[in-house]
Amino acid sequence: MSVGRIHLLINNEELSTENYMEVRDPGRLSDVVGLVAKGSTQHVGMAVEAAHQAFLSWRKTPLHERMALLKQAASLLEKEASDLAVMVSRENGMLLSTTKLEITHLAISAIKNTVELAQTFFQETRVEDAHSWVSVEKRPIGVIAGIVPWNAPLVLTMQKVAPALIAGNTIVIKPSPFAPMGVSTVLKKMAALFPPGVISVIHGDADVGKALTTHPLVRKVSFTGGGRTAAHVMRDAADALKSVHFELGGNDPAIVLDDANLDEVVPKIAAGVFRRSGQVCFAIKRIYVPQHLYDSFHAKFCEYVDSFKIGHGLNEQATFGPLNNKQQYQYVQDLTARLKNSQATVTHLGTKLEPDNWQNGYYLQPAVVRDVEPGQEIVTCEQFGPVIPLISYRTEEEAVEMANQTEYGLGSSVWSADPDRALRLARELEAGMTFVNGHGQTPLGYRHMPFGGVKQSGIGRENGEVGLAEYIEYHAINLHRTT
Repeated sequence: MSVGRIHLLINNEELSTENYMEVRDPGRLSDVVGLVAKGSTQHVGMAVEAAHQAFLSWRKTPLHERMALLKQAASLLEKEASDLAVMVSRENGMLLSTTKLEITHLAISAIKNTVELAQTFFQETRVEDAHSWVSVEKRPIGVIAGIVPWNAPLVLTMQKVAPALIAGNTIVIKPSPFAPMGVSTVLKKMAALFPPGVISVIHGDADVGKALTTHPLVRKVSFTGGGRTAAHVMRDAADALKSVHFELGGNDPAIVLDDANLDEVVPKIAAGVFRRSGQVCFAIKRIYVPQHLYDSFHAKFCEYVDSFKIGHGLNEQATFGPLNNKQQYQYVQDLTARLKNSQATVTHLGTKLEPDNWQNGYYLQPAVVRDVEPGQEIVTCEQFGPVIPLISYRTEEEAVEMANQTEYGLGSSVWSADPDRALRLARELEAGMTFVNGHGQTPLGYRHMPFGGVKQSGIGRENGEVGLAEYIEYHAINLHRTT
């Protein structure tokens, strides 16, 4: 079976390199999806220099022209959605239905929402009195380095590209080596709509990432991924006092109140836990249940989770896919093994659709864990996989206290038949986002809700006007009247 090659994209030209890395299907490891060029630090220099030269003219392009080009990019993404979805599902292992929704609902909306917000966001603010006037303008920053992960690569890329470009910046994207093909393919086609150098794509190992984040012409680094890598990026950026934007991991709590209808909330909570097989930064990572409902909730939750069908991302029967890579697969396996040596009870659930292919992919059954201590590893870590602990509580105050005992603070949720009661509790949670009777944004929330976390879950926000503000500098002018 022949496989495609993905090259670097610099100054709207594809560049081949001496070395190419294999991208294998996480659900069928014997399949090579494609070969991707590995760049060097020299390639980084070329990409950033091209981006800087493009910035000098792109920043002067009228806003209405930038908006028109991004609308074209959204239309292009719509046309390419079906083929891209198959490619991305094969390289990152996610269900095809999930990837299609990522593109058609979230990635395209990220562009369209940004364009719509731009109409008013960039208006000049001006005040005056008898002695002077003050104008506050929003200006682009320069070259942006965007580093994106593998779990939802297209939407996370567009959430950086769209606001960066609409503000007049240029961008160099480094996709994850675990899902580089879809991002590279669509950005190559989008780049052709824009002047050369406005969008570039670089691939490579840690040395390439470091060269990108430390390059003196890169003015801001926007990174989505893990906290450990973010700490390295922050240290690298510190030497040049670069601005950083981090969307990092989470340990999202879900608090079930005693008036919740379990038949209604269990499927929604399970969806919040196991979307993308638990490989989501703001997936529910721990569930707090009233003590007197604990057994009932556990039984209903296990019954629902047991209905999952585990298989390849392109298998139409599958409702649960594999993990993305060997490192994460091994981490979750080891975490589960340690649980089984404790007092906790671990229940593996779901049906294997293709048992003969099980060892040819990073497949794990979803696991529900009960009888855990509040400070146990599975409760305090970010498992980023299909293992979920249930923790009992006696009072709402105790639930809030346990929920806040973490250095993470991305998302959270409260589940109750009484929205006002849930809202009061939600305001006690230490998180960048709290959802009530759901765990994720509605379409309205996706457009207006600043996405990001507190504590070690990030710096800055994405989406909405707050997200746009990540990609501008303020320039204030104060004119003194002479007469």
